[in-house]
Amino acid sequence: MRGVVTGEGDARLMAVVGLAQSMAAAHIPREAVRSAAEAARRALGGSFAAVSVWERELGRLRVLVNSGELAAGEEEFPEHEFYPVHEFPEITEFLHEEWARGGEPHAWVEVAAGPDGDGWGPGPDRGTGTDAAGGLRGVLRGVSPGRVAALRRRGRGSCVVAPIVLHGRAWGELYVARRAGEPVFGRADADFATVLAAVTAAGIAQTERLEEARRLAFTDPLTGLGNRRAVDIRLDEALEEHRRDGVVVSLVMCDLNGLKQVNDTLGHAVGDRLLERFGSVLSLCGAMLPGALAARLGGDEFCLVEVGPSADEVVRVADELCRRAAELELGEGVACGVASTGDPIGPVHTARRLFRLADAAQYRAKAARSVKPVVAGREGGPEDPVVRLADSAASDRAAQGPERRRFRGRL
Repeated sequence: MRGVVTGEGDARLMAVVGLAQSMAAAHIPREAVRSAAEAARRALGGSFAAVSVWERELGRLRVLVNSGELAAGEEEFPEHEFYPVHEFPEITEFLHEEWARGGEPHAWVEVAAGPDGDGWGPGPDRGTGTDAAGGLRGVLRGVSPGRVAALRRRGRGSCVVAPIVLHGRAWGELYVARRAGEPVFGRADADFATVLAAVTAAGIAQTERLEEARRLAFTDPLTGLGNRRAVDIRLDEALEEHRRDGVVVSLVMCDLNGLKQVNDTLGHAVGDRLLERFGSVLSLCGAMLPGALAARLGGDEFCLVEVGPSADEVVRVADELCRRAAELELGEGVACGVASTGDPIGPVHTARRLFRLADAAQYRAKAARSVKPVVAGREGGPEDPVVRLADSAASDRAAQGPERRRFRGRL
């Protein structure tokens, strides 16, 4: 008998380790919670598992992932599956009552039907459980008629619900169910589910830290837009699509006019507000094109990266951007240059050339004080002044003529 117990203990230890490893290997939060649900389902011998988050500000439990045998209407990654917390008071009231008494969050079991045909749980004559159910006093709760009804409706016989506690507060729950007719979850299962939920919480915390690190690595701290690193990666990926499938890739370069004067006369705090305000305008205009990346490259330089829309669509958005920037209370509008593989600009094999072309177009827009974007390739194709300027800068970086500009360090 001891060998059986030890064997089961070893298996559960391996399941805990496996859950932690699978969450650590996940690259995004969505994959992490799916790994947690699937690992918990297997570890507890369930047919179905889910991870939900408590959205306190909306007063609801939102399902992040469903794993295993899905019932009608269930999706692996549901977009609109959520439940008002007042239908599940245990996730709020019970947990806080337990903590107030100095206890720890613990999993509990819900059963679709007991010997009397009703749900197991508190009643006038059976308290919080019954010894007839295998000595599960305090484990079978039955406080949620909604859960019991859902079990029956979906052909499941019992479930174990474990609160996920993150940073000292209820974050959500881990839910594992078995089919109707299969053995009901017991006390040992509830104890084990509590451990699995704690490991899940640690994995979620680690994923959140990694996500925050990624966000900081690819985000401009002042405006919240993407940064130069994000642009470089996006352009490299986009141009690979362009080479493989002919997808149109466009780059809109923006130089915010008048920032230095604002900084010199009104102070850098006001200048920062101008940068933030223009960043919002850029983000709004970028949203007019599906999948556009709005970014601040540094100082007063911004850009939009678009993959897929035609060159004409991008130019229309750039024109709207110039119009809106001119209406800002501060500053003097924006100088805007556009380069797109959908225009006659010659082969674009690297992000470096697209940068040169967009930068040269922006430079001409600034020199001409143009209130509209300048577009590379639309004044004579390869003989277009912007194309010649960009390509001459590539062959002679040190040139400093009236139509020359020393482009950014990567060019």
